[in-house]
Amino acid sequence: MTVALEYGVHPARLHRGAILALAFSTFVYVTSETLPVGLLPQISDGLHTSQASVGLLLTSYAIVAGASAIPLTAVTMRVPRNLLIVACIGVFSLSQLAAAFAPTFALLIISRLLCALAHGIFWSAVAPAAARLAPRGQGGHAMSLVFVGGTAALVVGVPLTTLVGQLAGWRAAFLALAACGALCTVALAIVLPRLDVHDDHRVGVRAALVASIRVLRHRNLAILCGVTIISMVAHFDALTYLAPLLHANGGISGAGLSAVLLAFGLAACISTLAVARIIDSRAVLVMASGLGLCALAIFALAISRGPVLATIAVVLWGAAFAVAPVALQASVLRVVPGAQDAASAVYVVAFQIAISGGSLLGAALVDGGALRAVPFVAAALFAVATAGAVLARKVFAPAAPA
Repeated sequence: MTVALEYGVHPARLHRGAILALAFSTFVYVTSETLPVGLLPQISDGLHTSQASVGLLLTSYAIVAGASAIPLTAVTMRVPRNLLIVACIGVFSLSQLAAAFAPTFALLIISRLLCALAHGIFWSAVAPAAARLAPRGQGGHAMSLVFVGGTAALVVGVPLTTLVGQLAGWRAAFLALAACGALCTVALAIVLPRLDVHDDHRVGVRAALVASIRVLRHRNLAILCGVTIISMVAHFDALTYLAPLLHANGGISGAGLSAVLLAFGLAACISTLAVARIIDSRAVLVMASGLGLCALAIFALAISRGPVLATIAVVLWGAAFAVAPVALQASVLRVVPGAQDAASAVYVVAFQIAISGGSLLGAALVDGGALRAVPFVAAALFAVATAGAVLARKVFAPAAPA
């Protein structure tokens, strides 16, 4: 018999099985989103299209995921969160299967966009759901454990699917993700307790959509999204061009580059787990320290002229940045306590805007011949975000346990 967790009711102990299943779900979602990066040449050759066109798989995915998050979250507001999450993972699995057998590039794009539609709903629902699977006051701890799956995807998932694609073809990589998605669907259906919807959310679609849009006017949420956009633009501005930056400033390439990127990801995973137990009680400290250390680390990368300092800077950057999304998402659940799913949807939109904005900013600098300026700009933006987090500390402070 499935135990129901009513809105606002927390269990006495952490639902470890459900948290693990959610973490694996974030792992496969992030792996899928970035999979085309490692297999771009293979997809291009296999479907007889240009590599520039294949790059649209990432851009179109981010646009659709961001644009659909708010309206689709409103449409699904009355669906129990456990059923919604299971449905999103089911759609994910089907989309990967469709991608694996897509005979044309157009159908591959359609399969990716189907996944992107579920993406916005999934990420809007997963953080509030994770918070409800933990005892009161430990919501940030639960979210840290769930989000480490996304970080692990960059360390293990993307390199592993790239290897599978290179050895067995890019379609095999999508098939592997479809199988993982199916396992996640079954696991979540079994271990995820029923997560009922708040009575206030049992309204019509139009009313839910109006309520979701109204959340956009919430002052604290606007501040939080502002800090999110600035910090994520900074991150993706530099991260997109990390390989050429390491080569230019540290003389690192080839196997050395792979080792540094692996260290970046491992540091991110370790730091996420390390702050899991203090994220609820020390939100401002975690946020400000993480963003401030990012500014310092990227500045060190900007001025480095050798492999040692460049490597140290990148590892510190990975460790410091990993805690930022967790602290931000935990704050989202506090600033709009009566509309957590709608607020999370707005956060998803802000995050997707920042990913695209950061990449475009970096591209503009690199195309203008200013590769070395990229980390200086990123460091400056991180410094601004740090100041914003400190000045708006009441927004990030835990006023009420999630």
